[in-house]
Amino acid sequence: MRDATELPLRLIQANLELQLRIAALIQENGRQWSELAGRAVGDGRVEQDAELRDLLRTQDWQALAALPANAFWRQMQQRIGDGQELARVAVGAQNAFTDGLVDALRAWQDKTAEVLASSSNATTDEAWRALAEPWERLLSAFAPPAGSGKPRGGSRGG
Repeated sequence: MRDATELPLRLIQANLELQLRIAALIQENGRQWSELAGRAVGDGRVEQDAELRDLLRTQDWQALAALPANAFWRQMQQRIGDGQELARVAVGAQNAFTDGLVDALRAWQDKTAEVLASSSNATTDEAWRALAEPWERLLSAFAPPAGSGKPRGGSRGG
């Protein structure tokens, strides 16, 4: 290290990079949930329009009387499909967020290790060990079991 201010400056830069990556992950996760909500609202509007069109097309009282039951079963089938799609999107969004967060933490850890290694002395080595230990435990909790290629937190899905 050239001067005494370079180490803190580079550590602050590493922390800011981590904060930016986490903010981007949160933003992307929010965008995915907003799109899902928008789709649900749009689908509800389309369903309501279809039901009103059916009501306008009825030609007799028997067909009119059957509309509530038909609408119930159609909506029931739609809600089952919606629930499955919601679960798929939720799992995918959370897996992407978790994977991105782990990647961001690893990149931060690597950058911090690189900065501390370039200013290696006894004090920074001790500081690094104290700083790295909790992160190593956290990251190892998300590490894939040997030979599986999958994280412990669940399956990767898109």
